[in-house]
Amino acid sequence: MAEKVVTYRFNCLEKTLNQMNKVDCAIIAGGTDVMVLHKSRRGVPPQINKPIMFIDHLPELKQIYPKHNNLHIGACTTYSELLEHRLTPEPLKKAIKTIAAPAIRNRGTLGGNICNASPAGDTLPLLYVYNAKLLLRSVNGERVVGIHDFIQAPRRIQRFHNEIVAEIILPDVLLNDAFIVFEKVGNRNADAIAKVSFAGLTRIINNRIEDIRFAFGAVGPTMVRSTSIERKLLGKTTPLTHTDIAATLADFDKIIKPIDDQRSTASYRKTVALNLLKYFLNSIGTMTK
Repeated sequence: MAEKVVTYRFNCLEKTLNQMNKVDCAIIAGGTDVMVLHKSRRGVPPQINKPIMFIDHLPELKQIYPKHNNLHIGACTTYSELLEHRLTPEPLKKAIKTIAAPAIRNRGTLGGNICNASPAGDTLPLLYVYNAKLLLRSVNGERVVGIHDFIQAPRRIQRFHNEIVAEIILPDVLLNDAFIVFEKVGNRNADAIAKVSFAGLTRIINNRIEDIRFAFGAVGPTMVRSTSIERKLLGKTTPLTHTDIAATLADFDKIIKPIDDQRSTASYRKTVALNLLKYFLNSIGTMTK
């Protein structure tokens, strides 16, 4: 006889948080990562050793709205809903289109992609260059954590058992004055896990770099980003000199540390990552939105 699985599905966030304060639960939104993580052999139900809390239906976690120049995205907003929403930034839509098949995009959520904390998470490089912040809620109140602090290692995040990631906040994204690119390298354009992914952001005023950010996925245990390297390029005139580009590539060559696995080799990943960065750096000053 199959073991009994305890599940909870409340009609509002308040009741959900009250129960999570009493019981340590496994949270399921879309379930596209959780079910794979806990999969068993064929014909055997996934083994999840905690009560399950369903949250995908909660309206408090599915709102998308502007506040000042920031964009707030409910953590249980699905990829498909983000694709259809007028406020979703185009680079984020481009990243979402590379995620799996439409059936998965109909279930998978932005919050789930973050909490899965995979080094190959498709939206994560963009969220890093957006300086995304996460609003967490519990019975004790709210707190805001930067995504770079929230994701600590593969599948390890800074979330207490009684907390839910309620919103993803993209600061100043509605100003629309930065040029942003996203690239994913995989076996196919979609429905494939990234071998390498890259996001770059730059803001140029009077041919000078006022802001610049880079993030790489699938080339380290978490997203690879370095604010100290980025700061070296602030104030530089565009187009960048060969010396500036070479120095930036050399700096990232030291901190990009991919691994060999079934999808690719470490050597290939590093080469591709640096080539994507080189192309981006060479394009600065010639880019148009």
